[in-house]
Amino acid sequence: MESRGSVKPFVHFNAKQDADLLKKAMKGIGTDEDTILMLLTSRSNDQRQEIKAAYKKSHGKDLVKELKSELGGKLEDLIVALMTPPASYDANELHKALKGAGTDDKVLIEILPSRTSEEINAIVKAYKKDHSGKLEKDIMGDTSGHYQQLLVILLQGDREEGVDEGQVERDAKDLFAAGEEKFGTDEDKFVNILGTRSFEHLRKVFDVYRTIAGCEIEESIKDECTGNLENLLLAAVKCARSIPGYFAECLRESMRRAGTDDETLIRIMVSRSEVDMLDIRAYFKKNYGCSLYSSIQEDTDGDYQKALLYLSGGND
Repeated sequence: MESRGSVKPFVHFNAKQDADLLKKAMKGIGTDEDTILMLLTSRSNDQRQEIKAAYKKSHGKDLVKELKSELGGKLEDLIVALMTPPASYDANELHKALKGAGTDDKVLIEILPSRTSEEINAIVKAYKKDHSGKLEKDIMGDTSGHYQQLLVILLQGDREEGVDEGQVERDAKDLFAAGEEKFGTDEDKFVNILGTRSFEHLRKVFDVYRTIAGCEIEESIKDECTGNLENLLLAAVKCARSIPGYFAECLRESMRRAGTDDETLIRIMVSRSEVDMLDIRAYFKKNYGCSLYSSIQEDTDGDYQKALLYLSGGND
């Protein structure tokens, strides 16, 4: 399947040559940020790992440490994120979200419903290796109730595959009976169905649900649930409908407030740049009437802005 990423492997790739170019950009007084960000945003993550190895071999130093000492602020955060293998990067973000004072639920809610089963399993492994702990245990220690239950289900990385035609109507009726139809909500049903069925199956369930309930499932969730559980269920529904659509909305939110949510902006631009950034861009334009490129231009500046614009892959 052709990648829908804005960043693709560089065709005439030479790891040693790139390592030497980066060394030159960091030599002497002042740093050539332009070379660094142009080079690293036009290489795939696998290629960046090769550059890292070539740099160590040729120059005897850790490239990421060198970059950190040359750069600062948001540009440094973005470049370090680009230099981290995807599963380790997600694992680091989750670790940060769980280990600070209080939990950054927004990170858990963004990452866990949107990753494939393979990606989830790789994240769990990377978390254990990089942070010598169990992600599930850390999530259990920081969350509770049905919110915790759904996070743990998503963490199994074990969604069903395909569509069970015989089950579609039953699931829609179960969801209706669990929410709109009764006084109080049977959250277990929502958690179980939205956490385990395939996205393809869920899209059919949502269509039948609309017919039975006379409203979209999102409206029912907003009526029936609150707080983190509501946000996680809504994220699960949005990801089932369209992962690029979901991330377009997250990017829009990160840039709409007074002050940009740079952590979210960096995380999405980096983690989706090789996956589906071209589709995210298309959804962004269609849903918000302006390009992702122009939104980034309005909300950021300097070399940090330049790097984000390279990752966005163009202004359309």
